[in-house]
Amino acid sequence: MNAINRAEQIEETVDIDNAAVSEVEDGIREFVRNDIAYLRRPPVASPETAPVDANAEATVNNVNSLIQRVAGTSLAEIEKLISELESLRDLLHAEGQRVQREISGYAQLSSAAMKSTRMIADNVNQWKRAADGLRNS
Repeated sequence: MNAINRAEQIEETVDIDNAAVSEVEDGIREFVRNDIAYLRRPPVASPETAPVDANAEATVNNVNSLIQRVAGTSLAEIEKLISELESLRDLLHAEGQRVQREISGYAQLSSAAMKSTRMIADNVNQWKRAADGLRNS
């Protein structure tokens, strides 16, 4: 049940991440278009260059902000997954040790049962021989 819920959470995260990635890609495309358009224009020493620089800087700030938001969410989710995986690894390690202890206990119990069975069989054989000896005499 937990795996199904986890899969649903991952799908939702993927959908959110796809939307965020789409936003980042759009922002980068817009930035590149503005940057390329700015580079293709011949440098003109006029007051018109200041708004282009301000526009480009605003676009850069928007892209940086968008990347930080997307990266922050993704990194937080990745760190959460890593911590969950580490706790699962620890749990599996502890369970593995417990199973090994139980198997060792069962092996010792089985060995003791076999020794007891051998002793009982040997005693029964001795009694049988003794009974046969008494009958033959």
